[in-house]
Amino acid sequence: MGIKNSPYYKKFLKNPWSYITGAVLLAIFNIAIFIINGSPWGVTTTFSYWGAWIFKALGGHPESWAYFQGSKGEVLANGFFSHTGSIMNIGIIVGALLASLLASEFKIKKIKSGKQVVAAILGGLLMGYGARISFGCNIGALFSGMASMSLHGWEYLIFIFLGAWTGSKLLVNYFI
Repeated sequence: MGIKNSPYYKKFLKNPWSYITGAVLLAIFNIAIFIINGSPWGVTTTFSYWGAWIFKALGGHPESWAYFQGSKGEVLANGFFSHTGSIMNIGIIVGALLASLLASEFKIKKIKSGKQVVAAILGGLLMGYGARISFGCNIGALFSGMASMSLHGWEYLIFIFLGAWTGSKLLVNYFI
């Protein structure tokens, strides 16, 4: 009997988990992250550090920027592997890849047109910009914001739905 025929493989790795299981695990992990880091779970601030570390490796001096003064400068000086946010983001990427591979859902799709490339780049830039000006992405601003009972998390919920609705209409009407 191979691993793919195991009922445990099918239950835990191949088949989707229930929404309740996912919600409970997310809540437990969010609490654990808060206890370990002393701050709510966030993703996008880490990308500003990644950009600064890359810029620094290319000879730039981001440590002189106002943004990286104080505690953010200390994080920048300590480097990638000492930053828990970087390790968590790598974990999210590797975990998502692993989950899609284990569920046999990983696919590389052919690019259909130049419009699709433009839509992807434009959408990514707008999402990144929006995440930085709104206290984070759906994890930092929505999930952690709502769990902290912060008003911005609830406002984010409204505008993420409006943005998703608008984006889907644009995508269907102009890019597909």
